Amino acid sequence: MINIFQHKKPIIGMVHLLPLPGTPKHKHSVKTIVDKAVEEALVYESCGLNGLIIENMHDVPYVNGKAGHEISTLMGIVGYEIKRQTNLPCGIQILAAANKAAMATALSAGLDFIRAEGFVFGHVADEGYIDANAADLLRYRKMIGAEHIAIWTDIKKKHSAHSITSDVDIVETAKAAEFFLSDGLIVTGSSTGTKANIEEIKAVKEGSNLPLMVGSGITAKNIKDYLPFCDGVIVGSYFKKDGDWKNELDKNRIDELVKMVDS
Repeated sequence: MINIFQHKKPIIGMVHLLPLPGTPKHKHSVKTIVDKAVEEALVYESCGLNGLIIENMHDVPYVNGKAGHEISTLMGIVGYEIKRQTNLPCGIQILAAANKAAMATALSAGLDFIRAEGFVFGHVADEGYIDANAADLLRYRKMIGAEHIAIWTDIKKKHSAHSITSDVDIVETAKAAEFFLSDGLIVTGSSTGTKANIEEIKAVKEGSNLPLMVGSGITAKNIKDYLPFCDGVIVGSYFKKDGDWKNELDKNRIDELVKMVDS
């Protein structure tokens, strides 16, 4: 994997952007959206986090693989400003499965990585069928000169049904992602904020040579259970008031989790 972080096992915070233009809940100005995202990034940096991911989480319902220019351009501005005003590595995910748009945005904004859905093995998500896209995505990355941007791939992704690949376990899925040149793996629980199965984490770590991130359900109470078996964590819901991703950041929760890791 392309080396991004200074910290051995980074804690990565999610920056959930306010609803973007054209989406059902959009009501804020561009300036407000950008300023709010940068404000959250600065809070994360001040609390000692090691990286960020910007995501259009409030753009429900998500469009399957077809992020409009009104989404990707504004996310690029946000990413550029976060990189300009912080010293943290930063990635991007554009929902849902808009991986090529995320790659283009990351290149334009000077970001470090993308989080990709559907990299290997098709599956049924709440947005519809998401097809495997590793070949198109890596060729696109090559074509635009973005090979320095890492691709982290969700496997057996949350908010999805995997019955069509029920005969392919999560370790074989991880091996397929490695064979198809993923830079890193992400394993989650079944939905946002739901903790990942620690036995699956152990199995994927043992069965693959790729770096492994835990992508949901991390709290101050359980982070020490996961860290021995992964290479870092991505935290969103827990850092919000009452542990709800829709709420404002809660600095006390961020400090609490960071102290647990440092203790």
